[in-house]
Amino acid sequence: MAGRPITGSKATGHPGAPFQRTYTEGELYSTVTGYWSMAFGRVGLDGVMADDVQAGKDVPTTIDPNVQRAAFEGLRDQRGAAVVLDTETGAILGQVSTPSFDPGAFSGNSGADARTWETLKDVDGPLRNRALRKVENPGSAIHVLVAAAALESGLLASVDAPTNNPAVYIAPGSTTRFSGDPAHCTNATLRAALRYACENVFAHIASDLGADALASTAEEAGFNNDKMDTPVRAFESTWPREPQNATQLALAAGGLSEVKVTPMQMAMVMALISNGGLRVHPRITTDPKWSMPPHRALSERTTEQLRSAVGSSFSAWVPSASASWALSATRTPAGRPVAIAVYISSPSDATAQAIRVAQRIAGDSPPDGQ
Repeated sequence: MAGRPITGSKATGHPGAPFQRTYTEGELYSTVTGYWSMAFGRVGLDGVMADDVQAGKDVPTTIDPNVQRAAFEGLRDQRGAAVVLDTETGAILGQVSTPSFDPGAFSGNSGADARTWETLKDVDGPLRNRALRKVENPGSAIHVLVAAAALESGLLASVDAPTNNPAVYIAPGSTTRFSGDPAHCTNATLRAALRYACENVFAHIASDLGADALASTAEEAGFNNDKMDTPVRAFESTWPREPQNATQLALAAGGLSEVKVTPMQMAMVMALISNGGLRVHPRITTDPKWSMPPHRALSERTTEQLRSAVGSSFSAWVPSASASWALSATRTPAGRPVAIAVYISSPSDATAQAIRVAQRIAGDSPPDGQ
């Protein structure tokens, strides 16, 4: 990590298993390294790159220790995740999942290792890599992709074109009401609709565009890909190609129902907007075999429009999923362009906390995050 090893090995004195994996600052980097246990197997980068490790090769990562620490410290008391991508290269600069664990605490096969494992192995516990493998509704955080579809298709000429939308929209053949603040969401422009999370506007756009156009835009951004390897595989983020009815289509446009995302996917969305419509492939190792060329997913004009509308950040609270999101496309103090996705699981609105974590990562807040 920045030229400093964070994993190693030590002699065990047992002929059958002469070496045991060791970890430096294990809790800080466990979402990067995964674990390699004599008794409980191996996962994460330690699992995927096991052949290189056993051959004595170094496995350099793209992680920036300062970014990693800022994300970890910001999320320490939360159940959540954070992903930070270089928007131009796809390099993963930070990848955190909390609560975390120390992989060195169970890398052997002693009774103490077994007892530690028992405390960690809960299905939604610390061993779960939420950055890559927690799929959740994004809620209004996904409105930016619906806006992209409207601009790409020509449904709306710009983010400043009025949408001719009532404050309450009812999809054809439905009785479900999609509403927005009447003062800001009646005949709102896309710019206003993104700012005020106008459900009525995006439900209406979904009805006008249809399922294919929305799903195609989402897939260009990385959805419905079950082979997203960093090289550690991320779970698939899903967008319905054939929603059951108009209500489900409108719900999808609001980031609900069958629309599910990982924090990694939401970082990719922000990187796409920041990078002029070029989608980068996220990678956590510098090995060139995991590097892929960028893919043109959106037009430059569309992303220019969206950047002007959303600025550097936005957030969303999804009560039905107890999920809070904070997303940002900004630059580090050193000037590096980054996309940040912060997810917090909480029964109450935690957007303020998520925003503070994102600000801390970007270097826009003091060390205590206040």
